Amino acid sequence: MLHFEDFPAGKRFDFKPIEVKAEDVIAFASEFDPQPMHLSEDGGKASILGGLAASGWHTSAMMMRMLCDSYIHETASEGSPGVDSMEWKKAVLAGDILSGSCTVVEARVSRSRPEIGIVRLRATVTNQRGETVAICDYANMIRCQATAGEKP
Repeated sequence: MLHFEDFPAGKRFDFKPIEVKAEDVIAFASEFDPQPMHLSEDGGKASILGGLAASGWHTSAMMMRMLCDSYIHETASEGSPGVDSMEWKKAVLAGDILSGSCTVVEARVSRSRPEIGIVRLRATVTNQRGETVAICDYANMIRCQATAGEKP
C-alpha cells in the first residue's frame, strides 16, 4: 500500500493503454452527453471532429480509470479535494488507443489534518500517435504512513 511518503515531487505513474470502442462512446454519450458527434459516425463526420468522438467527459472518465489502475487502487487514498484544470486538447475518436502518465508536482502535509498529505499531480493522456488529448491538474488526499492505522 502506498502512502503520502511514497509521492515525492517528480514521481511518475504510467497508464496502461485503453482502446476507445465505438459502442462505449455511444453508450456514454447516450446517457450523459447526447450530442450528434458523440452518438454516431455520421454525426461525428458532420462536425469539426471528423468522426465518432468521445465526449470530453468520457475522456475524463477514461483518464480516471487509468489513474485508478496506475496508482490509486494501491494507495491509502482519501479522495480528492478537486480538480484545478481539465483541458481537452484534441478529439478522441473511436478506435484510438489512449495512454499517458501522471506526475507528482508537489506534496505537502495538510495543515488542518496532519494525518493526510495533499499531493498535486498532472495527468497527461495521449493517443496512439503520441498526441496529447487531455491534461488534468488535480489534488489527491493520501493518508500518511505514520498515521495509517488511525481513523480521522
